[in-house]
Amino acid sequence: MITNDTLPRPRPSGVRALLVRPLAVKVPAVTAVFWLVKVLTTGMGEAASDYLGSVSLVLGGAVGVLGLALALGLQLRARSFHPARYWFAVAMVAVFGTMAADVLHAIVGVPYLWSSLFWAAAVAALFLVWRRVEGTVSIHSITTTRRELFYWCTVLATFALGTAAGDLTAIALGWGFLTSAVVFGLALLVPLLAWRLGASPLVTFWTAYVLTRPFGASVADWLGKPVAAGGLGWGDGPVALGGCLAIAALVALLARRVPTPEVAVRG
Repeated sequence: MITNDTLPRPRPSGVRALLVRPLAVKVPAVTAVFWLVKVLTTGMGEAASDYLGSVSLVLGGAVGVLGLALALGLQLRARSFHPARYWFAVAMVAVFGTMAADVLHAIVGVPYLWSSLFWAAAVAALFLVWRRVEGTVSIHSITTTRRELFYWCTVLATFALGTAAGDLTAIALGWGFLTSAVVFGLALLVPLLAWRLGASPLVTFWTAYVLTRPFGASVADWLGKPVAAGGLGWGDGPVALGGCLAIAALVALLARRVPTPEVAVRG
């Protein structure tokens, strides 16, 4: 007897077919170098965004929007992982994420506390929807375009959250850039130790991922901002350039031997 269970299911077509088409895992293995490059992109994004904004708000906005569109376009069109393409996307998300957080505060006038809460809610909502739709939020299960879209939206929101949180502690709470960097650096030890003690790799990964943003941004602000503002006075431009060069060197090293991504962690 033929039942509904034995009838062939229609294959998805059109946009849905593109969203669920199988892909190779397009994110890197989580190693020490991964975290080093991630921190460098956060600091570079903070410094680059501030520098471009100081030169011209129009120029900064154009670089942020067009650069993000180009980087994500290249990444989403690809069928496999490549270090240069992936980290270019992360770098442009870092620049744009900083701008998104700064616009909410500087132009819309939202206080740092409320902008931090807004982006925290956005990150939480994205995780909930992503988990509900896909069944997991593991970065190593990103094997369809739809999952990749969830991933990049979440990454963008975490960068904006980190920028707002870093500004909240350094400026609104008056901790200063160096103290904020130390606090967030120490906070990064919590998910590391929790992971070592057997906590969920999924939870500890995303906790660390969020915390690296305010840590890197606070370090970049401390290096680049004027001495009168609590920084070392190196300048946002030189800090951004130094970050770009360091990222390029590490990514070139990674490109020589692309590691196989780890097995997906189901959460």
